[in-house]
Amino acid sequence: MRYICATFTDNMSLITVGTVAFDAIETPFGSSGKVVGGAASYIGLSASQFVEEQHIISVIGDDFPESFVQEMESRGIRTTGLERRPGEKSFYWAGKYHLDMNSRDTLATELNVLADFQPKVPTEARNADYVMLGNLDPNVQASVLDQMESRPKLIVLDTMNFWMDIALDPLKEVIKRIDVLTINDEEARQLSGEHSLVKAAQIILKMGPTTLVIKKGEHGALLFNSDEVFFAPALPLEEVLDPTGAGDTFAGGFIGYLAHTNDISFNNMKRGVVLGSALASFTCEKFGTDRLLELTQVELDERIQRFVDLVDFDIILKD
Repeated sequence: MRYICATFTDNMSLITVGTVAFDAIETPFGSSGKVVGGAASYIGLSASQFVEEQHIISVIGDDFPESFVQEMESRGIRTTGLERRPGEKSFYWAGKYHLDMNSRDTLATELNVLADFQPKVPTEARNADYVMLGNLDPNVQASVLDQMESRPKLIVLDTMNFWMDIALDPLKEVIKRIDVLTINDEEARQLSGEHSLVKAAQIILKMGPTTLVIKKGEHGALLFNSDEVFFAPALPLEEVLDPTGAGDTFAGGFIGYLAHTNDISFNNMKRGVVLGSALASFTCEKFGTDRLLELTQVELDERIQRFVDLVDFDIILKD
């Protein structure tokens, strides 16, 4: 396919740090009950579409299903960095979405094992070329970078307005150390103090990262560096059942593709944004990680082609 032409290199190592957890979701179209979720779960499954092996760094209690851990292992997601704590419970979040599916209310948050989580990067992963820092306390994200024995080729960080509210200074410090920041439009405005996303991007890029991704949910995603801007629309879906984890799925597809091709040019990041968006669209179709677990290569290829068709057109300008 012309939109993913690149030199593929499967030896580039990837580590992901984030939550492996339980969610309970209510939407206007149904409820999930207690299902597997967490940023690292979505990122890992999404990235596994492109990389043959990766490391996941997180913490779980003894209530977490071993079957899901084995499923990750079967997909090349190494779990030596997944801390298991006997007698303790896994992180749990419950939420309820409004009719527009863009806003939600938190019904319950139980930190459990996450309350004092100190990630430990396995020795064999400390020279990873690609690092994905999922949405966690900025001090925890920084501690992962401190454990790396060499500077990764690419560090991507995801965060949220909660950390901007309670840990802005540590967040700004870790942002100085990364290459790509992924946030949504509301968070970009809060972090920069600018309403215009173009002006917001200019300010955020001066904080340290060379590239910024602004996720706009059902309206797509923007990719910025100091000189260029790229926009990828979201694919219109007939039905959105649960958007939980879509942003993490996007991030996993984005960094997974970059690691697979070992190309971090802006042009290749454009492809990564499209591929990440395609994967995220699947996540919305079912509760939890179910849709990613059953996704086939044929389905992914067809979905990517739909994205290409969405923006592929010819135009004739007058002389």
